[in-house]
Amino acid sequence: MEILAFGVQSDEKPLIEKAFQGRHDIRCLDVFLTEDTAPIAAGHEVISSSVNATLDKRVLQILADGGTRMIAQRSTGFNNIDLRVAERLGLTVARVSYYSPYSVAEFAWTLAMAVNRRIVRASNRTRDFDFRLDGLMGRDLRGRTVGVLGTGKIGEAFARIAHGFGMRLLGWDARENPACRELGMQYVERERLFAEADLISLHVPLLPSTQHLIGAAALRMMKDDAILVNSSRGGLVDTEALVAELRAGRFTGVGLDVYEAEAGLFFLDKSLDTVTDDTLARLMTFPNVVVTSHQAYYTEDAVGQIVDTTLRNVQDYVAGRRNENVLVPAAPTDG
Repeated sequence: MEILAFGVQSDEKPLIEKAFQGRHDIRCLDVFLTEDTAPIAAGHEVISSSVNATLDKRVLQILADGGTRMIAQRSTGFNNIDLRVAERLGLTVARVSYYSPYSVAEFAWTLAMAVNRRIVRASNRTRDFDFRLDGLMGRDLRGRTVGVLGTGKIGEAFARIAHGFGMRLLGWDARENPACRELGMQYVERERLFAEADLISLHVPLLPSTQHLIGAAALRMMKDDAILVNSSRGGLVDTEALVAELRAGRFTGVGLDVYEAEAGLFFLDKSLDTVTDDTLARLMTFPNVVVTSHQAYYTEDAVGQIVDTTLRNVQDYVAGRRNENVLVPAAPTDG
């Protein structure tokens, strides 16, 4: 069986090919799965998609009409997939429910430290042999308050690092994590977290209930000199509202690894194109904002686990087994 993998990064390709070697033939494409590229999958029973794939009603119908029966998504989040349509079409959909939480947690801290200590501005200056310190003053984090929205595996890893810095821990989640409690985390209402935290980091999934979790009202509750970091999903933050607050001179720094309109932009080279996204263009103008291209997960360890899990999902599908990663089974099985 030949499997077609969409949206494969150059660093990712050798890991995928090595994992699948001797088990299944796999063809890696650098194009992302969209309505325009979905017809390429015709004749492939199994395809693999990336985190920025568009798997709406139209794309799923094209895949099903072309003979695809199983979609193995190489990510944890699945807000980009219309699961109801997939179920109606008889498609099996699986995800990667777990990979190294340290990859994302450590990167979230990288963003926090970068904006706090003005690393990007300092680096740009010294490349021009400008060694002044004006405008580069940061703050000690020890003794300050960090607010963690979402205290699952990634949020816990983030909190452990904060604990190592000697910070006061505030948390918000539908369910409390005993491990975070042991670190001294106090679970509070969102409003209190927004008001008291010097640093806020987002680690919740994107659901209808969390869409624009950080909207105009939440932003106004935050301290004027707060740091906001989002390494989860772009839709958690109302970017228009964030830009408005930044224009008013608020926030010490904002670190974003995700953006709510990133599809069709992130993972692609747009350096020679005209920028048509006015919101993103405005966001990039603020010197206290660092935007990266959804790379928090992108370590050898995490990507290796993603690839291994994707292979297991495919093998279980071929064998007629259902594992914990299956979101939509094509038919009930005993596996």
